Amino acid sequence: MGDFAAVLWDLDGTLIDSEPLWMAGEHELAEVHGAAWTQEDGLALVGNSLLESGHYIKKRLRSDLAPEEIVDFLVVRLADALALEIPWRPGAVEIVTALDAEDVPQALVTMSYAAIAKPVADALPFRAVVTGDQVTHGKPHPEPYLRAAELLGVAASDCLAVEDSGTGATSANAAGCHVLVVPHFVNVPDAPRRAQRASLESIGPDDLRNLF
Repeated sequence: MGDFAAVLWDLDGTLIDSEPLWMAGEHELAEVHGAAWTQEDGLALVGNSLLESGHYIKKRLRSDLAPEEIVDFLVVRLADALALEIPWRPGAVEIVTALDAEDVPQALVTMSYAAIAKPVADALPFRAVVTGDQVTHGKPHPEPYLRAAELLGVAASDCLAVEDSGTGATSANAAGCHVLVVPHFVNVPDAPRRAQRASLESIGPDDLRNLF
């Protein structure tokens, strides 16, 4: 691939270790409903749009709440937690900062809502932010990544996306991006225009350029 026009970053599980916070909120909601919530339930939601997750939770807990109300409960809980402390993934801040020092455009592309993305977007030098409440079709649809490339004024096919889930990697590939997968809670299958690394630690801009 050589050089790239921009780097597009997933949020949950890629830049920040937020999955435990999501799962804690899901467990809290299950307790309110007197229902069980398993690790498998939580992992089934990794990478999904929040509204899709809301529908899953409503059905799983047999809740009287609307999916949108379930999402609101989880979003408020997570946004409050991130306002206190951001649990960065190893190497995330360092590589984003290094790319910015080389004037590489970067965007945040997340299915989390704006209230959750804001603390991270405020802390890192992103030139564009696309959140789940700003798109019509969430991941794995290509819209989020196409929108981010459009906001940066570049072609998605000239971008590198960084993801931790199969849902997100599918979205980025469908948009035409090359994808670096750094798996966290779930395994991600190999695919064309897709590379995998165990961690972002000790990865620099040149390492990203040499992936493809």
